[in-house]
Amino acid sequence: MKKNYYQQLAFMGMLLIILFGFQKYRSKEKENFSDVHFIVNNTTALHLAEFDPNDLDEKQWQHLGFTKKQTATIFNYKKIVGGKFLSKEQFKKCFAVSEEKFSELEPYILLPENNREANMNGFAHFKKKSITVSQKFNPDFYAVADWIKLGFSERQAEAIVKYKNYLGGSFVSKEKFKECFIISEENYQKLSFYLILPEKTPAGFNYYKNNSISGKTKIQYRLFDPNLLDTDGWKSLGFSDKQSHIIVNYRERNLKGSFKNLEDIQKCFVISTEKFEELKPFIRLNQESIAARHNTVPSEIKQQEKTDFSKVDLNSITFRQLLEFGFDEKAAGSMIGFRKKLGGFMNKEQILTTYNIDIPLMEKLLSTAQLNTSNVIKYTLTEAPEEWLKSHPYFKYSADKIIFYRLTEKDEKKLWKLLKIKPEYEAKMKLYLK
Repeated sequence: MKKNYYQQLAFMGMLLIILFGFQKYRSKEKENFSDVHFIVNNTTALHLAEFDPNDLDEKQWQHLGFTKKQTATIFNYKKIVGGKFLSKEQFKKCFAVSEEKFSELEPYILLPENNREANMNGFAHFKKKSITVSQKFNPDFYAVADWIKLGFSERQAEAIVKYKNYLGGSFVSKEKFKECFIISEENYQKLSFYLILPEKTPAGFNYYKNNSISGKTKIQYRLFDPNLLDTDGWKSLGFSDKQSHIIVNYRERNLKGSFKNLEDIQKCFVISTEKFEELKPFIRLNQESIAARHNTVPSEIKQQEKTDFSKVDLNSITFRQLLEFGFDEKAAGSMIGFRKKLGGFMNKEQILTTYNIDIPLMEKLLSTAQLNTSNVIKYTLTEAPEEWLKSHPYFKYSADKIIFYRLTEKDEKKLWKLLKIKPEYEAKMKLYLK
């Protein structure tokens, strides 16, 4: 009995040895996965801008962070739904687009929210704007506002400028300009002839080295009047956003509206001696522009008569006149800045809400001066430009809602009901509506 037990035990041991040997033999035939790398989230920062997913090619989808396999899936899914995405809702259903990725892209997609909206007349709002250009230009000198004028949206324009800055402040060639994600093949063909840029990138040119090591962008200066430049104009000369605002504030407040001579410019502390010497040959101080900013003729700049404030219009009163009336520079600058943002005052009560204002002194001015509102621009709620809505102090907090609801609702009375705005805010907004 005992002998039989040991025989069984030996048999089981031999069987296990055979099984382990067979398993080891089979494992040699298995595929080697040592070189396999799993896909991880793309950590590269994306410079997103508005886009129509129906226009993107394979390279552009990959620029958005999709793999080749995911891109192929998106194209196949587009064929299944009829060759064109009709809405964000439909695009979201593509299983190659994760919930997280859709949330990242959704604000930039130029499609209606769902298929129902796509079938409405409002769908025309999502169509691409037509790019129009009539003369040759150097894109290195174009700011956001210039790209918007060509037909790009605000987000697209910002993305183009960011791309230029990413390259070191210059596109350098048409070849590199074309690589900007926002510039579709169709738009590039429209723009290409008018671009004042070489066709090809210079051999050996390193954008990233040029940008990171030198820290400077080669500025191609041209003649300019420093009294006619806004912040974008100063930025095009190589100053930062903060420096540009300081220069404009220095001119408007410290110098009461204009540079009178080169020494005034040189004294601005953000303009270094080296930078001033670079700018000096291109500066053209136009005496007529100085006179216009002071409401004088050139010969009267130094000898100005006292202002008759009973004849002054509050929508055209100057910084210098406010100082003459007794306001300090901070109050005068605040009033003119608030007036500019509004596009002009519609009643005298608005002026009293200006920050940093001397109320008793302002009430005295209001009782003396006139207010002409005939030149204040007004729009209907359904036709007001998006840029105007988003920048106007009374509309900017409701701009997105207005833009959304007016896609499908053209009756202004019904539109106001949808907006659900407090009566006091609605009254202010209606001051600037037809």
